[in-house]
This record gives sequence, structure tokens and C-alpha cells, in this order.
Amino acid sequence: MNHSENSSILGQLDPPEQGRLAVEIRHASVVYQTADTPVHALEGIDFNIHEGEFVALIGPSGCGKTTLMRVIADLEQISGGQVMVNGVTPHEARLARAYGYVFQAPALFPWRTVLANVTLPLQIQGRSKHDAKTIAVEHLERVGLKGFESKYPWQLSGGMQQRVSIARALSFEPKILMMDEPFGALDEITRDRLNEQLQQLWQRERRTVVFVTHSIAEAVYLSTKIVVMSPRPGRIVKVIESPLPDDRHLGLRDTAEFIAVAHEVREALADGHND
Repeated sequence: MNHSENSSILGQLDPPEQGRLAVEIRHASVVYQTADTPVHALEGIDFNIHEGEFVALIGPSGCGKTTLMRVIADLEQISGGQVMVNGVTPHEARLARAYGYVFQAPALFPWRTVLANVTLPLQIQGRSKHDAKTIAVEHLERVGLKGFESKYPWQLSGGMQQRVSIARALSFEPKILMMDEPFGALDEITRDRLNEQLQQLWQRERRTVVFVTHSIAEAVYLSTKIVVMSPRPGRIVKVIESPLPDDRHLGLRDTAEFIAVAHEVREALADGHND
């Protein structure tokens, strides 16, 4: 599926309002107690995410990017500070089904069809079989998988499996989509294509997205805000508000504006190592 096809399917919406906070983090820290010495995973994390923003968390391996995202999603508990999601605690937000979560691996059930994988969480929530199927088919079409409903995960490429995971995460209309390096294991061509499709999906949905990545190019291409983190204990080195237009295509990566933002991210990563 090319860029023009994505645009016609996923459409465009007006830029998101920046007034309301989706996530507010104040002086948050995470310390793991081990048998010999405490491990400081995060320290002094302090930043906001507004509704409709696409926020990338980038930093070296082991810096706490995934831990920070799991804190927001109520999958990890903070040791100090405060985290609010949609004006309530992460636990209350999770009970309200505020999150959709896409993991590094697709995590699909191989014995269930694509459609059955996407309908599963909807049926667990008590939706009727008819409603669950209708919603699942709609979201599979949104990620370009119309016609693949009866296939099994092992019959799909890695990129297609991740699109099934994205459809499943979006199926119950979460306010925040959490994505933990979802394309990291894919080849560069597939990764580029899914980056473009995800960016166009965000254009249509305008959901708040928190996206963990090791790739500078991926962070710059996808995000409206880039949060650069230091080696452990993970701290925020710099928050970069992207000057790039919301409507993007892969050719943007060759422009001076894109290269300038990538350079700023690279310098911030280097500063984090030197602190």
C-alpha cells in the first residue's frame, strides 16, 4: 500500500488541541530492590503529554524507556513522585480501559485466525459476537488487512502480524496507544512501510501515542514530541517539540528540516552519555 492509498483510506483530521493533558509526570522515580543493592531505573522524570500527541521515547538500551511506558500504563509502580493519566491515577485509567498496548513481538495466538485474535479482547469485555466481529473487521481494514480475516498468524509476514496487533489494540477505542518498539525486529523496507502507515493512521485517529524506539530516524519521522533519555538511571535529557509538519511522507527524511531534528536528537543522546 503506497502513501496515496494510505491517505485516501485513513483520511485527515484537523490538528489536535493542545490544551488537555493526557499524561502528567512529576518527579517520578523507579527503584528496584535486589538482593545486594537497589537498582535505580528512573530518576526525576518530569514531563507532560497532551491529548493527540505522538510522543517517542528514545535512549540507549537499559535507560528505562519501556519502564517509563509501563509506569504510564500501570504495569510498573513508581517509587516516588506522581503520575496522572487523563486526570486520574494510572490504575484508575487502566480500569477505564484507557490503554491499548502493542508489544515488541506481535503476541498473537497461533491457533486463532486474524479475526479471532482481534475479537478476543472485545469478547472478554462482554461485547456480543456480532459487535466484536463488526468492530474487528473495521479496524483490520484501517490497518490495511481487509481480506485477511480468516488467515492464521503463521500465514502472515512479521509486518502483517504487527498490524494485527495494532488493530487489536485499537479495537476497544483506547484513548492512549502504547507501542514498545513494535517494528524493531523487522527489516528496513517493512519497517519504513509500517512507519508510513502508522503515521497516516495517527493522522486519521489522532489518538495519543507513546512510542518506544532505538531509531533516531523512526522517532523523528513519527513523532510530534521526542523525549531523549540518559543511560541508567533513566533521566530526561531533552524534550524536543518537532517543527515538522503533521502530514508526513518518507521523502521528508531527505529534507534539511528532518536532518536538523535528527541532529538535535543525536546531540542530546550524546549529552546524556557525557553527563
